[in-house]
Amino acid sequence: NRIVINMAPADIRKEGSSYDLPLAIGILAAAEQIDSSNLSKFVLMGELSMDGSLQPIKGALPIAIKAREEGFKGFILPKQNACEAAVVNDLEVYGASNIKEVLEFMEGKPTLRPTVIDTRKEFYDRQQLFDCDFSDVRGQENVKRAMEVAAAGGHNLIMVGPPGSGKSMLAKRLPTVLPPFTLRESLETTKIHSVAGKIGGGASLMVQRPFRSPHHTISNVAMVGGGTFPQPGEISLAHNGVLFLDELPEFNRSVLEVMRQPLEDRVINISRARFTVEYPAGFMLVASMNPCPCGFYPDRNRCHCTENQIHNYLGKVSKPIRDRIDICVEAAAVSYEELNSRKEQESSDTIRKRVERVRKIQEERFQGTGIHFNGEMSGEMIRKFCVLEKGEEAFFRELYQKKGFSARGYGKVLKVARTIADMEGAELIGHSHLCEAIGYRSLEEKYWNGN
Repeated sequence: NRIVINMAPADIRKEGSSYDLPLAIGILAAAEQIDSSNLSKFVLMGELSMDGSLQPIKGALPIAIKAREEGFKGFILPKQNACEAAVVNDLEVYGASNIKEVLEFMEGKPTLRPTVIDTRKEFYDRQQLFDCDFSDVRGQENVKRAMEVAAAGGHNLIMVGPPGSGKSMLAKRLPTVLPPFTLRESLETTKIHSVAGKIGGGASLMVQRPFRSPHHTISNVAMVGGGTFPQPGEISLAHNGVLFLDELPEFNRSVLEVMRQPLEDRVINISRARFTVEYPAGFMLVASMNPCPCGFYPDRNRCHCTENQIHNYLGKVSKPIRDRIDICVEAAAVSYEELNSRKEQESSDTIRKRVERVRKIQEERFQGTGIHFNGEMSGEMIRKFCVLEKGEEAFFRELYQKKGFSARGYGKVLKVARTIADMEGAELIGHSHLCEAIGYRSLEEKYWNGN
């Protein structure tokens, strides 16, 4: 016989193998080979292998949330996705290994048992389990300070320094000093990774902020998302976490330029002929780079790059991209004495407590505005909250004209100064706060000469 399956509505394109299980069960129900009286109470999703076993699917968490909204009693899906979907309350989630178990369940046999997850226990028990710590880092006190400021205010940061100075090592430790996920942030981030199929088998909620470090050969689509059937890119997978771009000038220029809009708006809109998709992209950008192709400029005893080579190398990072980076800090080579020091270094836990205190100040300041930290402030908010002490305005005006800041650069300096003032518990931005914030843009003058 010929079997026609109607997957309405027809104008919404269906893709992937997740419909295998519902199609198979639908055919059996239509042929009256199984009892279908309870079928309408459940959502079924799963890929079927030739031997009848079920393979994991993408997007289990968003599907489970929608199933609860639509009033379904339960959700039957592959066992590997059960913990992920079981995060959703008031929905019975059944993980099956093969289609036989699903058929027996439909016949009323106790083959499958609901998967139960204590969401809050799962969430809070694993939040602080990191495999690296800032106490491992020797030297680079100026970079540690810059990273603490960046973490406290949600600012983008770039490190410039020679090979082996610890730039990548420091970047990997940044998530350990960021405030822990809230449950809302965790659910939001888990949904994105679920849609992209990045949740490991047996995992439920993401409990640590994502750290994404794509290779410099990445394409535009892989970075920002898209494709024939749009999927989240690296900037969305880094949402509520850190996107680390190592060796920034080695990335294709077009890849860096397509990040300009999401760096400002914290979302990415992907448009196709028949639809538009919006993915969140609220990430902290952390980048590292050498100051020249060989990496040792301005040490002319070791650097033999020509001025033209250095200029072309640095020019790969355009002014508009640099303007979207709040903090630029130099990571100098670490001395033998620093590496061999027995002095105990500050732990990530100690730094994170200070960061959390500063973030709490910002949460109270921006309550009801929809933003959470200084790095997100709009122009109007900068004028309202970044108030300079008496006499500092004239000082800043002179520096603004002398250094040729752009309007965006002006706002970035004030945002960073506001964060530094918050770290010291100051209501107004003082001279020392302003000087430190301006200092974080001095490398631009050193390496790019303001161009």
